[in-house]
Amino acid sequence: MACRISELVVDAADPDRLAAFWSEVLGSVEIGREADVSIEIGPPDAGFGGPQPTLVLSAGGGPRTGKLRLHIDVNPTDRDQDAELARLLALGARPADVGQTGTETWHVLTDPEGNEFCLLRRRLPPL
Repeated sequence: MACRISELVVDAADPDRLAAFWSEVLGSVEIGREADVSIEIGPPDAGFGGPQPTLVLSAGGGPRTGKLRLHIDVNPTDRDQDAELARLLALGARPADVGQTGTETWHVLTDPEGNEFCLLRRRLPPL
């Protein structure tokens, strides 16, 4: 037997704002809300336990210092990388400098709370 990643949990100063951002980025919907002010988002019609992990935006955590030890990579599914970059920037993502050389095939961005993520080049089929 092996394990599967079922959820990714991100501390958030404003879970509603981050849930809205990541729902737009991933094409996800809200699938749950807990009393501790955490919001779970995931693919429509799949939810928890589906083929990909859900994302839980959880209230709490102090200000982050330093680079994240873990980050999310995303790939476009229905457009090329340049068009997806424009879409993500319009949603509120911002370019980030984490020491890139300028020759990378990916873009490093931050979400509205400054969490780094990468937009990769290769288009993946939608699930």
